[in-house]
Amino acid sequence: MRKLNLILLSFFLALFSCGKQQVIKIGFMGPMTGDAANYGKLMSQAVRIAVDEKNEKGGIAGVKIQLVIEDDEGKVEKANAAIEKLSSVDKVYGIVGPVFSSCALAVAPKCQSEKIVMITPSSTHKALTSIGNYIFRNVLSDELQAKVFAKYVYQKLGVKKIAVLYLKNDYSQGLATDFKDEFERLGGKVVAFESGLQGDKDFKTQLTKIKSANPEALYMPDYVAEMAQIIEQAYQLGLKVKFLAGDGYSNPEIFELIGEKANGVIFANSADESTTENPVRAEFVEKYKKRWNTEPDAFSLNAYDSAVILLNAIEKVYNEAGDKDKKSLNLDREKIREYVAKTANFNGASGVVTFLPDKGDAVKNVGIFIAENMKYKQIAIFKIENDQLVEVK
Repeated sequence: MRKLNLILLSFFLALFSCGKQQVIKIGFMGPMTGDAANYGKLMSQAVRIAVDEKNEKGGIAGVKIQLVIEDDEGKVEKANAAIEKLSSVDKVYGIVGPVFSSCALAVAPKCQSEKIVMITPSSTHKALTSIGNYIFRNVLSDELQAKVFAKYVYQKLGVKKIAVLYLKNDYSQGLATDFKDEFERLGGKVVAFESGLQGDKDFKTQLTKIKSANPEALYMPDYVAEMAQIIEQAYQLGLKVKFLAGDGYSNPEIFELIGEKANGVIFANSADESTTENPVRAEFVEKYKKRWNTEPDAFSLNAYDSAVILLNAIEKVYNEAGDKDKKSLNLDREKIREYVAKTANFNGASGVVTFLPDKGDAVKNVGIFIAENMKYKQIAIFKIENDQLVEVK
């Protein structure tokens, strides 16, 4: 009887296994809840479109793609738990994300050791891609952004005295320090260098100190939830300065938070070098607006391209695999990484994407933008040549 039961159990397990559809899993990691949730929401929606497009075409040789979204809330401890699940339970071949630099720096070593390709569309800390060759970013680094923007502010805007108000996290503090170093090297003076914590609602103490220092401009390398509070409270205190920001200002939620007070802020981000003849962007933006009833932000364009690049690499490796590996979905992770690393002149929604051959940074020029009439407008595009600011026309 016991032998018969074992035979029946084995039969049903085999039947269940045969009936279970195999899928190729990729992940997305970012804040889906909390003050910064809009960043994760906009980017994950872009990745969802890329996955659905692939599945609508039959997936990869008939194998469907499954997107696993993990909410890290923008917190390191949540990110660490998320990558453990994505690695050991979901066994993803790659992730798009994390969104924030602090989370990206935390999970990158695990991605490297487990051979999980990580492409972040928004984590800009300069040390990130040096962690390993499985780590990529489709966004400009803090170091380049800060250097170009400091030169622009000092040389083009003519600002000589500036205040900085940053948050104590890897992204904000790194960008603030790099900006300060370059601005002072050029001959400018940082008259106040104040800080707060992510999630803070009251910045009046810092702003009062900044007002007494009499700067010409205030640089905020922060996230929109905090920048909205800073700008609102600066107006209340009568602080009359030019407001400047980092790429975090590109999230359109800022217009919902403070309305017309968001106008006039100048910030740096990856340059928008697309033209009206870019059919990839036009198609993506139309599809995004129709599905989600909102405009994609710049990071969403990066996220979409990152997902497509990752899926293309997985597909190439699957097509090259033997029948046994295809059946078991045992794909060569190193080859996936190699194909991602070889990305060159990829025509995407964010523009043309090329990864540097010696590290995972995408080649990017720096765009200078202004918030105008509740929208973003690119003023100019710059690059650095021989330590000189050069406009790209």
